[in-house]
Amino acid sequence: MKRVVVTGMAAITPVGNDWETVAQRLKAQTTGIRYMDDWDKYKGLNTRLGAPVDFSRPSHYSRKQVRGMGRVAMLATYASELALIDAGLLNDPCLHSGQTGVAYGSSSGSFDGLIDFTKMLLNYDKGGLNATSYIRMMGHTCPVNIGLHFGINGRIIPTSSACTSSSQGIGYAYETIKQGLQTVMVAGGSDELSASQAAVFDTLFATSLRNDEANKTPRPFDKDRDGLVIGEGGATFILEERERALSRGAPIYAEIVGFGTNSDGLHVTQPNSDSMQVAMKLALQDAGLDAAAIDYVSAHGTATELGDVAESHATAAVFGERIPISSMKSYTGHTLGACGAIEAWTAVQMMNEGWFHPTANLDNVDPACAELDYISGDIRRIDCEYLMSNNFAFGGINTSLILKRER
Repeated sequence: MKRVVVTGMAAITPVGNDWETVAQRLKAQTTGIRYMDDWDKYKGLNTRLGAPVDFSRPSHYSRKQVRGMGRVAMLATYASELALIDAGLLNDPCLHSGQTGVAYGSSSGSFDGLIDFTKMLLNYDKGGLNATSYIRMMGHTCPVNIGLHFGINGRIIPTSSACTSSSQGIGYAYETIKQGLQTVMVAGGSDELSASQAAVFDTLFATSLRNDEANKTPRPFDKDRDGLVIGEGGATFILEERERALSRGAPIYAEIVGFGTNSDGLHVTQPNSDSMQVAMKLALQDAGLDAAAIDYVSAHGTATELGDVAESHATAAVFGERIPISSMKSYTGHTLGACGAIEAWTAVQMMNEGWFHPTANLDNVDPACAELDYISGDIRRIDCEYLMSNNFAFGGINTSLILKRER
């Protein structure tokens, strides 16, 4: 089996689009949550909170290049460009050799494409459709547009699995290289912010209603939490077969050593602690590690009661009380298909600098949550060799990634 390393990374997030900015925001516990004035027009929508990113079409992208891209695909493509630059592989012949692939996901395609078809069905008129309406809307718009933009002609693995879209993308890319099927993979995920995404969770009574206190929510694991906040963004990992990376003198951020994924098979929206444990154990088994080897867990941490309680008890069952844990969603909101990649990117950067962020707004741990070493109040200095990044999605899909610091 081949060893798989991370040679490039980039992210576009509600708390910044480069690591220096993001690190400053995390250390200051400054979140990216905002009151969304534009959502006031939606009758019946209770939440007004979102976490947008500072992003528009890159100036060097022509209109022709982006005509098949909605916002979700543009976020994915630009994050991938930055990651390829970081890896020293932008315009490299390997992209066109058949040995580079794309494993990328989003919870859905772009909403502007979907609106085109909705208008047709409502107005009985297809006049608003154009040649790119479906391309922007389709579930695999992100990996397809990444492949087209960079001329990547290896395998394409679309991963549209809601909140595990990008972590599955990274995991499947890792397995593809590990098995020798490709030597380089562009992996990750993105999602765009929409009132309709917020409405999904609003209908389930799962959104935060602290509309006048944007800086105090979401509150993962806190007894006074009142729900999640929807965000947007994109993050890309460049994964590479380790010997190839070493031979070209590439920077190595971390090695992916374990991946586990499974499904509950029980309920579409209610999380299951037992199957979460299985995903973590599968990742440990894949890595050949005992639970004691893991120094930090990046939590899914959505700030919903059912999710927080189930996740905390699953984590405690695998690691016990001693494991340090925190949630990036307390800063970015729930970025849906992008969250796994954004959280893994953040965790790797922190691992390499020897500190980890606290969970913002975690003042009093919910007594219904399991006993864990919840990082709160300030950053935590940890000499971390292995970290685990977990995500859990609608449909009962669970993922767990284990990354090792490169020494």
